[in-house]
Amino acid sequence: MSETTTQPRQRPGFRIRNEPAHPPEPRRPPAGHDPAVGFEHLYRSQIDAVTAYFARRSTDPQTVADLTADTFVEAITSFTTFDPRRGTERAWVFGIARRVFAEHCDAHARDRERTARLAGRRELAADHVEELLDRIDAERLGRRLLGELTRLPDLDRQAVELVDLAGLKAKEAAGVLGISAGAVRMRLMRARARLRRAHERPELEGTP
Repeated sequence: MSETTTQPRQRPGFRIRNEPAHPPEPRRPPAGHDPAVGFEHLYRSQIDAVTAYFARRSTDPQTVADLTADTFVEAITSFTTFDPRRGTERAWVFGIARRVFAEHCDAHARDRERTARLAGRRELAADHVEELLDRIDAERLGRRLLGELTRLPDLDRQAVELVDLAGLKAKEAAGVLGISAGAVRMRLMRARARLRRAHERPELEGTP
């Protein structure tokens, strides 16, 4: 007669997740290695998270691809300035992504250089477009939640997105936002409480 063990049921907490939490950040190559090796590590470990970040903001594959590329172009040109004592690579690259998107919004609002950017952009291969469309579709719930988040104070909104959508730790998000980890946790508690009802609505359960 076999003996079975009943696992205790876990009581779910309120955390907005539209994708599994990111695994711990891979170990960075030791100091003294070729910078190209260090950047390749950064790119491989963060490309999916950065693509998802922009896919929550745009449904156009070309725009998602351009903003992702712009982020890593800026990252590679300033890679030597990264200081691991001031935060993780993940927090550093998300700081760059936030600036890239803010600049994109400013340029779009003022309609500056938009024609030149569209004319000179690299055409995407069909399989790359399909891959990005899949990513954009996967972030459908994330975009809906961002719509709800616009009703929150700016730092509350960004804290929820970085921790609950992008998968950063509170300490990493604090580095991106320029506030303390304790302040991030307080803002998360406040924002999650306000979003609980919206999160439980049928239209936010990920169905079209």
